Amino acid sequence: MGELIISCYCSSQVQPSQGFLRSAGPRRNSLKIVGSIIFPVKVYVKLDHNSPRILCVTNHLRNSELIDPIFRWNGPGGYLSSENSSVQISPTGTLILRHFKSHLSGVYNCSLRFKLTATQPDKKLLLKYVIYAYSDPQYYYELTVRYHAAPCNSFHNISFEKALIQILNKLVAELSCEVILVKSECHHVKMQRGGLQNEIFFTFSVTCLDREEDNRLCQDSACDVSHRLNKAKYLIERFFKQEVEVRKKTAEPLPEIYYIEGTLQMVWIDRCYPGYGMNALRHPGCPECCDLRCGDLGENKVRIKE
Repeated sequence: MGELIISCYCSSQVQPSQGFLRSAGPRRNSLKIVGSIIFPVKVYVKLDHNSPRILCVTNHLRNSELIDPIFRWNGPGGYLSSENSSVQISPTGTLILRHFKSHLSGVYNCSLRFKLTATQPDKKLLLKYVIYAYSDPQYYYELTVRYHAAPCNSFHNISFEKALIQILNKLVAELSCEVILVKSECHHVKMQRGGLQNEIFFTFSVTCLDREEDNRLCQDSACDVSHRLNKAKYLIERFFKQEVEVRKKTAEPLPEIYYIEGTLQMVWIDRCYPGYGMNALRHPGCPECCDLRCGDLGENKVRIKE
């Protein structure tokens, strides 16, 4: 497999999304990032993962012979040495940050002293990298639905609520997903050209567990959280659709508590953990990353996709 060589510049101009700048991915072991003498280079490292290989050379020098090169790395905490278990520096100056933590984010510099020929004086370069810790957003669906209800103080509503949660969870259990009640509110609703009726307004969240953390083997895209969430969405939508179809086919009177057709809404949400946020303009190389520094700018931490 060929190696990936990346030279990424940090400028005010918005650049196309380059997801391969992240440290986590199927080809992360071959990912190498080179520096620039013009702009700092942005590097995105997933929390608790190793960084890509960060080279202390420019793309031009990488293809040149360097005589007596001397590399020196400095990070936010000062001089970097391989004596630190979280830092790995090769004899050729390549830096790898191991098991990256959020407090390690910041500006990293590598000073390079070398000769191109034995008779020339030493040349010096200072390469700057801005390294960001990021995490994947928490994906889930927010489900809202309304039911015609018994009187708001009736225990029948509470019993039905528990039964509904059990039914929805049974639907998505094989997907390692879970339906959680966020809130339920009973209201009196005045109908058009009619009187008052009681309605329960339900809000649920639909989340899926990480099957790798759950010690289950995942070999294909069926294990992907977004894939399983979308399948859970399909199952839930089909359940409410069938509720309407069954009711229309029966000649029996309406039950006291029943789903109000057309009130189901499911919205996909990407939510970053507290202190993190997404900003595609500031981080075009990692637009869907939850970046720690976004919180300092008061950036939006929730992205909703219809």
